[in-house]
Amino acid sequence: MKIPINVLNAPVAEETKISPDYVRISAASAMALRMRSGRFAREFDFGGINILLNYEEGCYSDCGYCGLARTRPGNYEEKSFIRVEWPLVNMQELAKRMGEYKDKLTRLCISQVTHGRSHKDTIAITKLINQYVDTPLSILAAPPVLNRERLQEYKDLGVDMIGIGLDAVSESVFYQHRTNVPNGKLSWDNYWDIIYASRDIFGPWKVNIHTVVGLGETDRDLVEIFYHLYERQILPYLFSFNPEPDSRMGDWDRAPITRWRRIQLIKHLIEHKNLAKEDIVFDDNNSISGLKVSNADIREAVEGLDKGKPFKTDGCPSADNGDGCSRPYGSYRPTDSYRDFPFLPEDDDIVQIREELQLEDLLIK
Repeated sequence: MKIPINVLNAPVAEETKISPDYVRISAASAMALRMRSGRFAREFDFGGINILLNYEEGCYSDCGYCGLARTRPGNYEEKSFIRVEWPLVNMQELAKRMGEYKDKLTRLCISQVTHGRSHKDTIAITKLINQYVDTPLSILAAPPVLNRERLQEYKDLGVDMIGIGLDAVSESVFYQHRTNVPNGKLSWDNYWDIIYASRDIFGPWKVNIHTVVGLGETDRDLVEIFYHLYERQILPYLFSFNPEPDSRMGDWDRAPITRWRRIQLIKHLIEHKNLAKEDIVFDDNNSISGLKVSNADIREAVEGLDKGKPFKTDGCPSADNGDGCSRPYGSYRPTDSYRDFPFLPEDDDIVQIREELQLEDLLIK
């Protein structure tokens, strides 16, 4: 697979606060490392640190829904990402701080952007992190700047999981929002080449694909990709589209909460209860209209909502296979109600989720 020349040879501006010396971290990560004051609406243990590469030119992609899109107004360093602030920090200071808090850390993740320096800067940052902590490390990879050899370099450095932000779950939606855009030109085939290469190199259940609900896909599109990935031992991680102000999709509506909850539930049943394809019923618009629950195991999971597990945030695990990255605010703002939960939903949450699912209209006896 060739790497696009226009990406690899992108000009690099003379700027002091760029990667690998500087990175951005999520607001939740800054709070967890005591690099910024604040507290979560509900207290819970959080040790997942998310790092975002930073360049003066920003990301060379231009996805219609992304807060970091090139054509979104504003300077790159001032742009939000998934609608929350990502403070700029010195990488050396961050690594030292992670070392100080290493007993509380559960998962680290370096998020690349489409930029010619992304690969070598990811290598430099990974080596620095390895000097201070041995916390499991993921890379949210940018396929346009990668190939098999570069993926193998990450594996050799101790990276244990690769994430791919596919986001759009059908080729037509990908083309609409990521290819046929002012500065897009991302390739659906290139993304899948990197997904399959990552699976070959990192192994089963060590690759995750970000899938976004609400970009114009159908429920059938989502269900089909869940089965496709599950059969290949690749993990789909769910996000709920949350429009970024001033982006090209800033005035798009979010997925209705009932649709979102049903997609969460169906994905969980596919992955953990062996839900058969023929037990999912679609209407003429390819929306989920019914769920057959003759299987006792599935019925028990659905009627008990499987103790809230389907509605937790998807994220890479900790070293002991517990909650590693719970991504607070990945699908909602801090002032919004939870779209996914960074902890197990409580009893009151389950009551609300049950109402949102409208189970009585979904279940087919």
